[in-house]
Amino acid sequence: MSIITFNDVHFSYPAVEGDLDENGNQIQPPVIFDHFGAELPGGFVSLVGPNGSGKSTFMLLASGRLLPSEGKIWLFGKETSTLSDEEKNELASFLYQNMEFDTDDKVSDLLNYVYENGMLKGSAKGIQDSNSDLLAEIIKVFELDSLGEKKLNALSKGQMQRVLIAFSMIYGSKSVFMDEPLFACEDYQKNYALKYLREFCKVTGTTIYISMHELDLTRKYAETVMLFHPNHDIDLGTPEEVMTDADLEKVYGLPASMLKHSEMMTRNQIKEESDMIKTL
Repeated sequence: MSIITFNDVHFSYPAVEGDLDENGNQIQPPVIFDHFGAELPGGFVSLVGPNGSGKSTFMLLASGRLLPSEGKIWLFGKETSTLSDEEKNELASFLYQNMEFDTDDKVSDLLNYVYENGMLKGSAKGIQDSNSDLLAEIIKVFELDSLGEKKLNALSKGQMQRVLIAFSMIYGSKSVFMDEPLFACEDYQKNYALKYLREFCKVTGTTIYISMHELDLTRKYAETVMLFHPNHDIDLGTPEEVMTDADLEKVYGLPASMLKHSEMMTRNQIKEESDMIKTL
């Protein structure tokens, strides 16, 4: 069943005033999607591909956070250009890469606020134990007990990412789009988070689209993969179907044996950008 439909979509970011080439001419940003069409499934979907291949833009368009300059996009059968902010939040939550909140509210207060004021209205069963409350279960699974009394703006990046994922789960949107939500977490935290997110999808019917630069994690946990090429073509299939060595070498322009090093370099770059943002 299709959850997201792109119909003849054209999109490029607007030109930045004053961004000129060596001849003094305005630089025009590249076209990201040019008359793009696709019928895309629900479930647990991982987006894979190099920086600049369109992963973040795709999720922003699919969730209604950006609108196409031409064409139409439907999310759960509703055209995104017609949605109010409240309707967008009901249909989709979005976790941005390097998302930060400058508030000194306590984590426990914010978790309760999101849970009570989101779509779940403070009442939902746990997915691992139907006799437990969802918020209590998520606090346990994501190791948030020790963070409850801390201020949100005092958290480390890895702690912040775990709290933000918790927010997205307890808010109760029909889908969640996550842009590199785990890069600052420990390896064991990434694994239990992805295992829980996949289980959450199956039990609740929530759709999750997640962009990750760690190919092994996508192979291990994703049901469906969108493989983004540098020219913005997209392959859709299971990890076994679209993540062959030949496919990945074509997409990343590197021998398969060097992809692990490339992943590490990308994660370090994202972390450096995150650290820079936090110091501004």
